[in-house]
Formats: sequence, C-alpha cells, structure tokens
Amino acid sequence: MEKGIGVELATRSSIEMRNSVDDDEDLDCKVSFLRIVETFLRLFTIGLCVTALVIMLKNSEENEYGSVAYSDLGAFRYLVHANGICAGYSLFSVVIVVMPRPSTMPRAWAFFLLDQVLTYIILAAGAVLSEVLYLTEKGLPTAAWSSVCGSFGSFCHKIKASLAITFVAVICYILLSLISSYRLFSKYDSPSSQVNNSNKDIAAFNV
Repeated sequence: MEKGIGVELATRSSIEMRNSVDDDEDLDCKVSFLRIVETFLRLFTIGLCVTALVIMLKNSEENEYGSVAYSDLGAFRYLVHANGICAGYSLFSVVIVVMPRPSTMPRAWAFFLLDQVLTYIILAAGAVLSEVLYLTEKGLPTAAWSSVCGSFGSFCHKIKASLAITFVAVICYILLSLISSYRLFSKYDSPSSQVNNSNKDIAAFNV
C-alpha cells in the first residue's frame, strides 16, 4: 500500500515538474516578446514626441493680417513642454528596458507609475490642443473671437499635424501602460493559485 502511494506521489511530482518546465518556457517567450514590443513602442514615441515638438516650435506665420506663433497661447507651449518631457522619459526608459537586468518589484512599480503619469500628461496636452484648434477654426461669436484659420491657414495646418502625431503618441503610451501593468501585476500570485498551493500542502500533510 505504501509503495503504491509512493509511486503515485513520484509520478505526480514528475508530471508537475514537466508542466513547470513547459510553463517556464512559455513565460520566457512571452517576456522576450513583450520586451521587443515595449522597446519598439518606447523608441517610436521618442520620434513621435520630437516630431510633434519640432512642428509646433517652428509654427509661426506672418502676412497682411498680422503675425501669429505658437508662443502666443499657453496651450501650444504646454504641448511643446509635454512632448519634450515624454520624449526625454521615453529615451531614459528605453535604455533601462534594453539593459539585460531582471525585472524587480520596485522597477515594475516605477515603470507602472511613470507610464501612467506620462500617459495623462500627453493626453491632457492633446485634449487641450483639440479644444483650442476647434476655437481657431470655428471661432467663438459670443466672445467676439473670430476664426483664425481663415487668415492663417498654414499655422492651423501645422497645429493639426502636431495634434495628430500627439494622439498617436497617446495610443503608444496607453499600450505601454498596459504592458507595465501586466508586468507588475503578473508578479503577484492569483488567489486561486494560493488556494491550490495551500490545498496541496494540506494533502501532503495528511498523507
């Protein structure tokens, strides 16, 4: 009887070890794939943010109606600063990601929090600029604010280009936030696995 129990336990242990090895291999493949995607997204956001920043910095127009520049309005300046901050963070974070170092809990928490903050910063910049662009195109008759784009078409076209690029960067940051969230919370055991482990310990104790 004891021999049968011993053989059963040994067989169960070997099966669990084999399953554990397969799970580790799948986990390694998933981690390497996520690292590639994350590295690409962080590099891509650098180019996007720098491009949107440069377009807005060089956005000025002068004609017979007068002159206008990005520095005339706080929303445009905020967009420039937000894209600059996001580009700098993306450059810093991609250096950390490509370094062959194990992902620790403090590092996972840092990426999770910073990705969330930067996502909201760049999203706020895009939202504010969208409202300003609407006012420059449509005007606001109740406030005696006429349309600007009719007189400064090139200026408005550059605003639209910078806005479109900024929202692509927003999408990239949302994806990065999802990846960093997955990296962080996958380090915690699910309640079901904890219950299963406790049940196994109880069964082994009873045997």
